[in-house]
Amino acid sequence: MDKVISSAAAAVADIPDGASLAVGGFGLVGVPQVLISAILEQGATDLEIVSNNCGTAGFGLGVLLEQHRIRRTISSYVGENKEFARQYLSGELEVELTPQGTLAERMRAGGAGIPAFFTPAGVGTQVADGGLPLRYDGKGGIAVATRPKETREFDGVTYVMERGIVTDYALVHAWKGDRHGNLVYRRSAMNFNPPAATAGRITIAQVEHLVEPGEIDPGEVHTPGIHVQRVVHVGKVTVGIEKRTVRA
Repeated sequence: MDKVISSAAAAVADIPDGASLAVGGFGLVGVPQVLISAILEQGATDLEIVSNNCGTAGFGLGVLLEQHRIRRTISSYVGENKEFARQYLSGELEVELTPQGTLAERMRAGGAGIPAFFTPAGVGTQVADGGLPLRYDGKGGIAVATRPKETREFDGVTYVMERGIVTDYALVHAWKGDRHGNLVYRRSAMNFNPPAATAGRITIAQVEHLVEPGEIDPGEVHTPGIHVQRVVHVGKVTVGIEKRTVRA
Protein backbone atom coordinates (compact mmCIF):
# COMPACT_ATOMS: atom_id res chain seq x y z
CA MET A 1 0.00 0.00 0.00
CA ASP A 2 2.99 2.34 0.33
CA LYS A 3 2.94 4.19 -3.01
CA VAL A 4 5.75 6.64 -2.28
CA ILE A 5 8.47 6.77 -4.94
CA SER A 6 11.95 8.01 -4.02
CA SER A 7 12.18 10.69 -6.71
CA ALA A 8 10.32 12.33 -9.56
CA ALA A 9 12.84 10.81 -11.98
CA ALA A 10 12.03 7.31 -10.74
CA ALA A 11 8.29 8.01 -10.88
CA VAL A 12 8.30 8.94 -14.59
CA ALA A 13 11.11 6.62 -15.73
CA ASP A 14 8.80 4.20 -17.57
CA ILE A 15 6.79 6.79 -19.53
CA PRO A 16 7.48 5.83 -23.17
CA ASP A 17 7.56 7.83 -26.37
CA GLY A 18 4.04 8.34 -27.69
CA ALA A 19 2.34 8.11 -24.30
CA SER A 20 -0.83 10.05 -23.51
CA LEU A 21 -0.83 12.16 -20.33
CA ALA A 22 -3.65 13.94 -18.48
CA VAL A 23 -2.05 16.87 -16.66
CA GLY A 24 -3.58 18.99 -13.90
CA GLY A 25 -3.19 22.72 -13.45
CA PHE A 26 -4.65 25.98 -14.68
CA GLY A 27 -2.27 28.73 -15.74
CA LEU A 28 0.56 28.56 -13.19
CA VAL A 29 -1.54 27.13 -10.35
CA GLY A 30 -1.65 23.46 -9.40
CA VAL A 31 0.83 22.48 -12.11
CA PRO A 32 2.88 19.29 -11.48
CA GLN A 33 6.04 21.14 -12.49
CA VAL A 34 8.50 18.78 -10.78
CA LEU A 35 7.09 15.78 -12.64
CA ILE A 36 7.03 17.68 -15.93
CA SER A 37 10.68 18.69 -15.46
CA ALA A 38 11.52 15.04 -14.75
CA ILE A 39 9.95 14.00 -18.05
CA LEU A 40 11.97 16.70 -19.80
CA GLU A 41 15.15 15.14 -18.37
CA GLN A 42 13.93 11.59 -19.01
CA GLY A 43 13.55 12.22 -22.73
CA ALA A 44 10.08 10.90 -23.63
CA THR A 45 8.80 12.49 -26.83
CA ASP A 46 5.89 12.35 -29.30
CA LEU A 47 3.55 12.85 -26.33
CA GLU A 48 -0.20 13.45 -26.42
CA ILE A 49 -1.23 15.87 -23.67
CA VAL A 50 -4.70 16.37 -22.20
CA SER A 51 -4.66 19.60 -20.20
CA ASN A 52 -6.60 22.85 -19.92
CA ASN A 53 -3.65 24.75 -21.41
CA CYS A 54 -0.11 23.93 -22.45
CA GLY A 55 1.89 25.95 -19.95
CA THR A 56 3.68 29.22 -20.50
CA ALA A 57 7.15 30.12 -21.76
CA GLY A 58 9.65 28.30 -19.55
CA PHE A 59 7.07 26.82 -17.18
CA GLY A 60 4.83 23.80 -16.94
CA LEU A 61 4.07 21.96 -20.16
CA GLY A 62 5.66 24.90 -21.96
CA VAL A 63 9.12 23.40 -21.33
CA LEU A 64 8.14 20.20 -23.16
CA LEU A 65 6.52 22.17 -25.95
CA GLU A 66 9.63 24.28 -26.50
CA GLN A 67 11.67 21.10 -26.99
CA HIS A 68 9.13 19.75 -29.51
CA ARG A 69 8.29 16.81 -27.26
CA ILE A 70 4.52 17.17 -27.64
CA ARG A 71 2.81 15.82 -30.78
CA ARG A 72 -0.81 16.49 -29.92
CA THR A 73 -2.89 18.26 -27.27
CA ILE A 74 -6.51 18.23 -26.19
CA SER A 75 -6.95 21.64 -24.60
CA SER A 76 -9.47 24.41 -24.04
CA TYR A 77 -7.18 27.44 -23.90
CA VAL A 78 -4.16 28.49 -25.94
CA GLY A 79 -3.52 31.29 -23.44
CA GLU A 80 -0.36 33.39 -23.32
CA ASN A 81 1.90 30.74 -24.84
CA LYS A 82 3.15 32.22 -28.13
CA GLU A 83 5.13 29.07 -28.93
CA PHE A 84 1.96 27.00 -28.64
CA ALA A 85 0.23 29.29 -31.15
CA ARG A 86 3.26 29.29 -33.47
CA GLN A 87 3.56 25.50 -33.55
CA TYR A 88 -0.19 25.09 -34.08
CA LEU A 89 -0.42 27.58 -36.95
CA SER A 90 2.74 26.25 -38.61
CA GLY A 91 1.46 22.67 -38.64
CA GLU A 92 4.00 21.36 -36.10
CA LEU A 93 1.38 20.60 -33.42
CA GLU A 94 -2.02 18.96 -33.57
CA VAL A 95 -4.58 20.64 -31.30
CA GLU A 96 -8.08 19.46 -30.43
CA LEU A 97 -9.82 22.51 -28.97
CA THR A 98 -12.58 21.58 -26.50
CA PRO A 99 -14.90 23.74 -24.37
CA GLN A 100 -13.43 24.04 -20.89
CA GLY A 101 -16.30 22.43 -18.98
CA THR A 102 -16.55 19.69 -21.57
CA LEU A 103 -12.83 18.93 -21.16
CA ALA A 104 -13.19 18.57 -17.39
CA GLU A 105 -16.21 16.30 -17.82
CA ARG A 106 -14.48 14.20 -20.51
CA MET A 107 -11.69 13.41 -18.05
CA ARG A 108 -14.10 12.82 -15.17
CA ALA A 109 -16.26 10.56 -17.33
CA GLY A 110 -13.28 8.56 -18.52
CA GLY A 111 -12.18 8.02 -14.94
CA ALA A 112 -15.70 6.91 -13.97
CA GLY A 113 -15.89 4.36 -16.77
CA ILE A 114 -18.37 6.41 -18.81
CA PRO A 115 -17.46 6.13 -22.52
CA ALA A 116 -19.54 9.10 -23.71
CA PHE A 117 -22.07 11.71 -22.60
CA PHE A 118 -24.28 14.43 -24.09
CA THR A 119 -23.83 18.16 -23.48
CA PRO A 120 -25.35 21.34 -24.96
CA ALA A 121 -21.94 23.05 -25.08
CA GLY A 122 -20.83 23.49 -28.68
CA VAL A 123 -24.15 22.75 -30.36
CA GLY A 124 -24.54 24.88 -33.48
CA THR A 125 -20.79 25.50 -33.76
CA GLN A 126 -17.84 23.72 -35.35
CA VAL A 127 -17.36 21.86 -32.07
CA ALA A 128 -20.40 19.79 -33.02
CA ASP A 129 -20.59 20.35 -36.78
CA GLY A 130 -16.93 19.62 -37.51
CA GLY A 131 -14.42 21.67 -39.45
CA LEU A 132 -12.26 22.88 -36.55
CA PRO A 133 -8.58 22.76 -37.58
CA LEU A 134 -6.76 19.90 -35.86
CA ARG A 135 -3.60 20.56 -37.83
CA TYR A 136 -2.64 23.31 -40.26
CA ASP A 137 -0.48 22.68 -43.30
CA GLY A 138 1.99 25.49 -42.56
CA LYS A 139 0.80 27.48 -45.58
CA GLY A 140 -2.38 28.94 -44.13
CA GLY A 141 -4.53 25.96 -45.06
CA ILE A 142 -6.06 23.18 -42.96
CA ALA A 143 -4.39 19.78 -43.22
CA VAL A 144 -6.70 17.89 -40.81
CA ALA A 145 -10.08 19.04 -39.47
CA THR A 146 -12.50 17.66 -36.91
CA ARG A 147 -15.40 15.50 -38.06
CA PRO A 148 -19.06 16.09 -37.20
CA LYS A 149 -20.20 14.61 -33.90
CA GLU A 150 -23.42 12.84 -33.11
CA THR A 151 -26.22 15.08 -31.85
CA ARG A 152 -29.48 14.06 -30.18
CA GLU A 153 -32.54 15.82 -28.86
CA PHE A 154 -33.69 15.42 -25.28
CA ASP A 155 -36.84 17.18 -24.05
CA GLY A 156 -36.74 19.55 -27.00
CA VAL A 157 -33.09 20.53 -26.53
CA THR A 158 -30.24 19.47 -28.85
CA TYR A 159 -27.10 17.98 -27.31
CA VAL A 160 -23.79 16.84 -28.77
CA MET A 161 -22.08 13.60 -27.82
CA GLU A 162 -18.58 13.87 -26.35
CA ARG A 163 -16.27 10.93 -25.63
CA GLY A 164 -14.76 10.27 -22.22
CA ILE A 165 -10.96 10.50 -21.98
CA VAL A 166 -8.66 7.84 -20.53
CA THR A 167 -4.89 8.37 -20.76
CA ASP A 168 -1.87 6.15 -20.22
CA TYR A 169 -0.61 8.36 -17.36
CA ALA A 170 -1.80 11.32 -15.32
CA LEU A 171 0.36 13.94 -13.59
CA VAL A 172 -1.19 15.93 -10.74
CA HIS A 173 -0.13 18.32 -7.99
CA ALA A 174 -1.59 18.10 -4.47
CA TRP A 175 -1.00 20.13 -1.33
CA LYS A 176 -1.09 17.05 0.91
CA GLY A 177 -1.01 13.32 0.37
CA ASP A 178 -0.46 10.17 2.37
CA ARG A 179 1.42 6.98 1.56
CA HIS A 180 -1.76 5.32 0.33
CA GLY A 181 -2.22 8.00 -2.33
CA ASN A 182 -5.12 9.90 -0.76
CA LEU A 183 -4.83 13.53 -1.91
CA VAL A 184 -5.94 16.95 -0.69
CA TYR A 185 -5.77 19.98 -3.00
CA ARG A 186 -5.48 23.55 -1.74
CA ARG A 187 -7.86 26.27 -2.89
CA SER A 188 -7.68 27.13 -6.59
CA ALA A 189 -4.92 24.55 -7.13
CA MET A 190 -7.73 22.02 -7.17
CA ASN A 191 -8.75 23.15 -10.71
CA PHE A 192 -8.20 20.30 -13.23
CA ASN A 193 -6.26 18.04 -10.87
CA PRO A 194 -9.19 15.90 -9.60
CA PRO A 195 -10.53 14.91 -13.04
CA ALA A 196 -6.99 14.42 -14.39
CA ALA A 197 -6.18 12.12 -11.46
CA THR A 198 -9.06 9.81 -12.33
CA ALA A 199 -8.39 9.80 -16.08
CA GLY A 200 -4.94 8.20 -15.97
CA ARG A 201 -4.41 4.45 -15.98
CA ILE A 202 -1.30 5.23 -13.94
CA THR A 203 -1.59 8.42 -11.89
CA ILE A 204 1.51 10.07 -10.45
CA ALA A 205 0.99 12.71 -7.77
CA GLN A 206 3.56 15.22 -6.57
CA VAL A 207 2.68 16.36 -3.05
CA GLU A 208 3.98 19.26 -0.98
CA HIS A 209 3.28 17.59 2.37
CA LEU A 210 3.58 13.82 2.81
CA VAL A 211 1.78 12.39 5.84
CA GLU A 212 1.15 8.95 7.25
CA PRO A 213 -2.05 6.97 6.57
CA GLY A 214 -4.80 8.09 8.92
CA GLU A 215 -3.51 11.64 9.32
CA ILE A 216 -5.92 12.95 6.66
CA ASP A 217 -9.54 13.06 7.78
CA PRO A 218 -11.49 10.86 5.32
CA GLY A 219 -13.98 13.71 4.89
CA GLU A 220 -11.19 15.98 3.63
CA VAL A 221 -9.91 13.65 0.90
CA HIS A 222 -10.47 15.07 -2.58
CA THR A 223 -8.95 12.19 -4.59
CA PRO A 224 -9.09 8.73 -2.97
CA GLY A 225 -5.91 6.67 -3.13
CA ILE A 226 -7.57 4.05 -5.35
CA HIS A 227 -6.98 6.45 -8.27
CA VAL A 228 -3.29 7.07 -7.47
CA GLN A 229 -0.46 4.63 -8.15
CA ARG A 230 2.64 6.74 -7.33
CA VAL A 231 3.33 9.55 -4.85
CA VAL A 232 6.39 11.83 -4.92
CA HIS A 233 7.16 14.19 -2.04
CA VAL A 234 8.44 17.46 -3.56
CA GLY A 235 8.19 19.91 -0.63
CA LYS A 236 6.77 23.42 -0.78
CA VAL A 237 6.16 24.73 -4.29
CA THR A 238 6.27 28.43 -5.16
CA VAL A 239 3.65 29.67 -7.60
CA GLY A 240 4.63 32.49 -9.96
CA ILE A 241 2.51 35.31 -11.37
CA GLU A 242 1.29 34.68 -14.90
CA LYS A 243 0.65 38.31 -15.76
CA ARG A 244 2.04 40.95 -13.43
CA THR A 245 0.24 44.32 -13.44
CA VAL A 246 1.65 47.27 -11.52
CA ARG A 247 1.03 51.00 -11.42
CA ALA A 248 3.11 53.25 -13.64
